[in-house]
Amino acid sequence: MIRDTSAQDKLVEVKPNRKRQLIFAAVGVLVIGLLVWLAPGIGRLFSASGSVSASRLSFATVERGPFVRDIAAEGKVVAAVSPTLYATSGGAVTLDVHAGDTVKKGQVLATIDSPELTNKLAQEQSNADAMQVDYLRAQVDARKQRSSLQKAFDNARIDQQTAQRDLDRYQKAFARGAVPSMDVDRAKDTLDKANIAMEHAKSDLGMDNASLNFDIQSKKLAHDRQLLLVADLKRQVDDLNVKSPVDGQVGQLFIAEKATVAKDAQLLSVVDLSALQVEMQVPESFARDLGIGMTGEISGNGHTWKGIVSAISPEVVNGQVAARLRFDGTTPKQLRQNQRLSVRVLLDKRDNVLTVQRGSFVDESGGSYAYLVHDDIATKTPIRVGASSIDKVEILEGLKEGDKIVISGTDSFKGAAKVAISR
Repeated sequence: MIRDTSAQDKLVEVKPNRKRQLIFAAVGVLVIGLLVWLAPGIGRLFSASGSVSASRLSFATVERGPFVRDIAAEGKVVAAVSPTLYATSGGAVTLDVHAGDTVKKGQVLATIDSPELTNKLAQEQSNADAMQVDYLRAQVDARKQRSSLQKAFDNARIDQQTAQRDLDRYQKAFARGAVPSMDVDRAKDTLDKANIAMEHAKSDLGMDNASLNFDIQSKKLAHDRQLLLVADLKRQVDDLNVKSPVDGQVGQLFIAEKATVAKDAQLLSVVDLSALQVEMQVPESFARDLGIGMTGEISGNGHTWKGIVSAISPEVVNGQVAARLRFDGTTPKQLRQNQRLSVRVLLDKRDNVLTVQRGSFVDESGGSYAYLVHDDIATKTPIRVGASSIDKVEILEGLKEGDKIVISGTDSFKGAAKVAISR
């Protein structure tokens, strides 16, 4: 039989390690305290629909103070009066000036050689002279005709008077028995014929006189009409000398020297440097608030000038509207056409207004809500916005001074009610 080793085993007493127990107890207390401290945050984290890194977002604080709405843009100097001159007739053009030359109103800038128009003027002038001769001849013929008719009328009147005297004499002689009654009857017939001739001569004189007047008037009207045609041709020939309509400077030449052009072809432009304006492009969203007469500032070359909005285009091109400002006062002399200047137009200025920095959240939400940040949780909050400027937007409802909101990057929230923001 094999003996076991139970007789040899000894009970070993293990003493407890107090230091290790204290360490485990301290760690447990620390873990419990940390869980208690993080419990609200963990609760909020679980209540959020998602988490977005703060590096992808932009934040701004709601402030109260002055609010200025303005439009700042780059403008270019343009001439308020910059006429382009065209060829009034086809022909070869001789330029009398060069680009950049200073010109006066009425000065000849170019000459068009148009033999066709010149010859037509000569022909129509000759026709006008011929019509004048016809008109004068009609007057002479009318005077001769009136003289002839007047002569016939006078002769008829004399014949009437003679027949009347003969009748009186025959009647007296018949009463004394000196002549037969047949002679009295013959004298009466002669008087009747004289009376008829007198009436016809009088009628012819009146009717022919009116006919002659109509003939003279007709030739006069034809002559006057021809003179108008000649005057118009003279104007066209005079317009062959292209003259400057304003005092200014020759801008662009659209043709070469001695070039042959068609009617209505562009020849050159003239810039009136005494009436310069500044043209700017305004975003469509601000153009609706822009009005004629608003004040602004124009700056460049180390100077600042006051300006007034003088024109606003009714057309939107590529999301922008063209507007013009004129200088309030004397136009600066040192400016040049197409020179770039900075323009600022004041739309509105108020004090003690609740505002926040402008961001994409206005466009993304349509200004109906914003994400209010508190303890790294962004909460979707209804708001109402008012006017907006280049860098700020007015807050009417939903936020108060000191609130922190997300102004850009909210597209990643996907409309969630709450979103955790990780650092």
